[in-house]
Amino acid sequence: MDTPRPAGRLSVGGRLWLSVLGTGLLALLAVAAWLEPDRSARGTHRQLGLPPCTFRTLTGRPCPSCGMTTAWAHLLRGEVADALRANVAGALLALVAVVAAPWLLVSAAAGRWVGWSPRSTPLAGAAVLFVAVVLLDWIRRLLVG
Repeated sequence: MDTPRPAGRLSVGGRLWLSVLGTGLLALLAVAAWLEPDRSARGTHRQLGLPPCTFRTLTGRPCPSCGMTTAWAHLLRGEVADALRANVAGALLALVAVVAAPWLLVSAAAGRWVGWSPRSTPLAGAAVLFVAVVLLDWIRRLLVG
């Protein structure tokens, strides 16, 4: 029989999951900081040995995620305007990672949510808003170039 946890405490599995997520985000941020942003705002990922964007290769137009790696690399250098030009959603996602990584790790270490306890309704709203930003920014990049 399982021993009940005190209210507000995270399970061992939950703490492990938060540790993995926080560490993963820190790793992504470290890689982004190491990468040199591509001047064209669409080739930074190639430094990781990845191929060119298939969508762009086939259509000549950017895909919704074109420029995200570049946005992360710019944001980690404090080049916010360049990050937003590369990909608005990517810049926002990088900013979320900068805030979320330490929060997840501190919460895992404390065994409880620190500062804020996530709820599904606000997270779902944030996800819908993020998808809207991705689509609106993609339309902007399709129209502007």
